[in-house]
Amino acid sequence: MTSKSNIHFEISERKILLRILDVFFIGLALYIFSFFSGFDYIKIDETHWRWLVVLVIYIMGFGTIFELYDLKKSSKIETVSSAIVLTTSITVLVYLLTPYYTPTLPENRIQILYFYLAILFPLLIWRLAYITFIASPRFYKRALLVAEVSNVEAIIASLNAADPNYQIIGFINCEAENENSVKFKGLTQYSPNEIHKIIIDKNISEVVVASSNSERITPSIYVDLTTLLERGYPIREYTQVYEDMSYRVPVSFIGKDFYKYFPFSRNNKNKLYLAYRRVFDIILSVIGIFCTLLFLPFIAIGNAIGNRGPLLYSQERIGKNGKIFKIFKFRSMVKNAEADGAVWATKNDARVTSFGRFLRRTRLDELPQLINILKGEMSIIGPRPERPIFVNELALVIPFYHTRHIVKPGLTGWAQVLARYGSSIDDSQVKLEYDLYYIKHRSFLLDFNIIIKTLSTIVFFRGQ
Repeated sequence: MTSKSNIHFEISERKILLRILDVFFIGLALYIFSFFSGFDYIKIDETHWRWLVVLVIYIMGFGTIFELYDLKKSSKIETVSSAIVLTTSITVLVYLLTPYYTPTLPENRIQILYFYLAILFPLLIWRLAYITFIASPRFYKRALLVAEVSNVEAIIASLNAADPNYQIIGFINCEAENENSVKFKGLTQYSPNEIHKIIIDKNISEVVVASSNSERITPSIYVDLTTLLERGYPIREYTQVYEDMSYRVPVSFIGKDFYKYFPFSRNNKNKLYLAYRRVFDIILSVIGIFCTLLFLPFIAIGNAIGNRGPLLYSQERIGKNGKIFKIFKFRSMVKNAEADGAVWATKNDARVTSFGRFLRRTRLDELPQLINILKGEMSIIGPRPERPIFVNELALVIPFYHTRHIVKPGLTGWAQVLARYGSSIDDSQVKLEYDLYYIKHRSFLLDFNIIIKTLSTIVFFRGQ
């Protein structure tokens, strides 16, 4: 069985494409400027290739911090244009201020403007082309869903939220063999015996199986899926598709076969990786404590004026293996904020003072936790430590909640940089899904990614 050609780009392919063509078009623009206008601040030739390498490093680095390669931002010109301007501006500024690695400042200052425009215009034009062509429906990945009817709505919503370029064409109810196609939740429901025909006619790229219990799949569908698999056709399990697209582990969809979904990263037991983490924690916490001491007089003055109370406060939190420890923070709430008992913190919480809101948005309130890191109670990167009273409540309603305690809690983490503020059980479940993804996949590269995204959080004042 063959299907018509269906060109589409995976998430990783789109990210690579953006980076490669950013560099290509900027290099091309610099070469054209140099060739036709006498622009010689940075020449693209075999003698000065190091200058271009430094420029590429700056663009990639600042582009990542300012979310130039965020696929959701890149799909709309109104959101990606601000990232382009920020990336271009900071890249040019830093490039000009590092002449040891870059060309000496030009005598003719108009060349600085040329240099700026040679980066800005190619990025704007190329990203507009990306939105018009690559991010258009013609390159969407088309999939057929095999699932129970009761799960279809939630599955479609989760996949659309994770990647708008992933298109579910229709679904097959794996529990019953319906002869007639009907409309359900805006999708066409196909009969199981149509599966081979639908794949060809609808140009399907892959089949996604989303059954919470494999025993419910009817024998005829099982035979068809086996036949497709033997012919090399892509068949994927929903939880893996969801995890690859959203970078979360879907805990609500995991049942009695939970052990299949948690092949946690070998780095959780890798002594070299753990040693690196501890050295990394110590070095960054020592540097951070020194920097905190420099800012401390200003924070103390702001606290005295805006908070009018103790500068520091401590609170019990749950650490690795469920061990309780005391966390330290700069106080951001009014005195006696929990006089009536512990309550969920919420976005725009009335108990947060004006100066406290500044501390939270800049993440400065978290700096005293560097002491916890130095003591070994926390790490720079990991799930946020939660209060015992809330852990007990959440563990009763969210599956696998205690699993997040198999690693040290962190000052920052995958959930902190990707999830919104956790002020409800639903928000806590989303954060848990991110935490489990981190525990499952943690590595040098993922740690580096979190550090970069943390910088983005600080730059855009997203701390809460």
